Amino acid sequence: MLMIREAVADDVPLLKTLIYEFAEFYKFPVSITEEQLLHDGFDSRPSFQALIAEYDGETAGYALFFDYYSSFKGRCIFLEDLFIRAQFRGKGIGNAFFERLAAIAEQKRYVGLILQVFDWNKPAVEFYKKIGATFWDDLKTVWLSRDTLQSIARNGKR
Repeated sequence: MLMIREAVADDVPLLKTLIYEFAEFYKFPVSITEEQLLHDGFDSRPSFQALIAEYDGETAGYALFFDYYSSFKGRCIFLEDLFIRAQFRGKGIGNAFFERLAAIAEQKRYVGLILQVFDWNKPAVEFYKKIGATFWDDLKTVWLSRDTLQSIARNGKR
């Protein structure tokens, strides 16, 4: 049986484990701590929300998202992470996550959901196409690290 539930503060160790598994899949360095997750997700002004998927009593994956504002469109959900453990893929869990996220968006009267996917992740790209996603291929993701921001703050533009 599949269940999608909201993550709670007691899930922080599990959430950290899932994030590290997700980072391993993408070969990304990760340094998030349980303390950061607890503070950022479960204090009085949380920066994110998370959903946990359980399949037959086992943890199958997670979705991590937050409110996003588009000056062109309005309030949206930004889906930062959607991860399903390999042994649970193909069991409808991705669809269940999106059904839950769509219900949240509808309840909050959001105009949409935005996410990013690597073009090499063909199964994910095909899944998003299948559910009706629009791809903005001309956009580039830009990242300024903490070190870069500190340098800019101290020294002005480079």
